[in-house]
Amino acid sequence: MASIFTKIVQGEIPCHKIAETADFLAFLDIRPLAAGHTLVIPKEEIDYVFDLEDAQLSALMVFAKKVAKAIEAEVTCKRIGLSVIGLEVPHTHVHLVPINQISDMTFGREPVKMSNEEMAALASRIAARL
Repeated sequence: MASIFTKIVQGEIPCHKIAETADFLAFLDIRPLAAGHTLVIPKEEIDYVFDLEDAQLSALMVFAKKVAKAIEAEVTCKRIGLSVIGLEVPHTHVHLVPINQISDMTFGREPVKMSNEEMAALASRIAARL
């Protein structure tokens, strides 16, 4: 069965897209730790990040770096935190989270409340920075 991220890639589930290439997709997390929290995924459904081929893993990180720089340019923060946990969805994904302190990367806390309109506007502004 296809993961929720594969369904997003295939257009079956909508997302607030930040960037897309033939191989990768970046979109806002619907349960953000901070405004601008973005997920970066390979379009190919591979569960575990360390099962990616070396070239694919490298390309994923280069793509994530470009997206992180765009988020950082739009969202006020000290830096962009990066996390790869890999248990929530069986599809490799990188979390890019605007942070000001270490605790901003705590995944057990309540997500930031944002309306669909706020998320759409933020996604558009970040995408414009690319």
